[in-house]
Amino acid sequence: MLVEVCANSLESAMNAQKAGADRIELCSELGVGGITPSYGLLKSVKENISIPVHVLIRPRSGDFTYSEVEFDIMKSNIKLCIDLDFDGIVAGVLQKDFTVDIERNEELMELSKNLNFTFHRAFDWVLDPQKALEELEALGVDYILSSGQQKVAFEGIDLLSSLNQLTTNCIIMPGGGINALNVTKFKEKGFDAVHLSGAKYTHSLGTTPKVSMNSPSFLKDEGIFVTSMAAIADVVKEVK
Repeated sequence: MLVEVCANSLESAMNAQKAGADRIELCSELGVGGITPSYGLLKSVKENISIPVHVLIRPRSGDFTYSEVEFDIMKSNIKLCIDLDFDGIVAGVLQKDFTVDIERNEELMELSKNLNFTFHRAFDWVLDPQKALEELEALGVDYILSSGQQKVAFEGIDLLSSLNQLTTNCIIMPGGGINALNVTKFKEKGFDAVHLSGAKYTHSLGTTPKVSMNSPSFLKDEGIFVTSMAAIADVVKEVK
């Protein structure tokens, strides 16, 4: 069984490699489901990690329906990953009605050329998972990462198993809440790969900062936050 580790830093990637992981999915910001890592992180991981690395291509948190500008950013990041000689791409684009955006995913796959392509947990939002599986297999996707449309993969194991039995040319890769206590259940069910972060919290400061830099109000799945032209114009008007 292939063990893929979602790593959010060079240290995480190195720990995963030393622990015997087969592959890395490299991203940043696990708390929002991951976004594309910086060039500096990409470069350092490429220089220090010898096992295969797949890179998350997601320009922001929030939904999986992207503007033209955002989609162009995704394509630019794929080109960078090709230039840096990474092994795979992890991405996924949906329509606003929670169906697979066939045209855009096909474009990303064409751009990815010979790299492995994983359709990520945007799959857990689709309304018809069996139809989505058929569409993604027709596109030639190599892996589908999913929690079985539940909060954690163990709760979605029945759907994952049924999808796994329907696949013909791609691998269903359970991910979400997988650990040493439940991973054997997925092996027993016949899955060929699993995905986990294995992340543990490390307390790094001796005292709690006076002001938190976390903003839970910015974390919403239904949409995105964009700077308001009117809000900025009002401030500029007051001070200029």
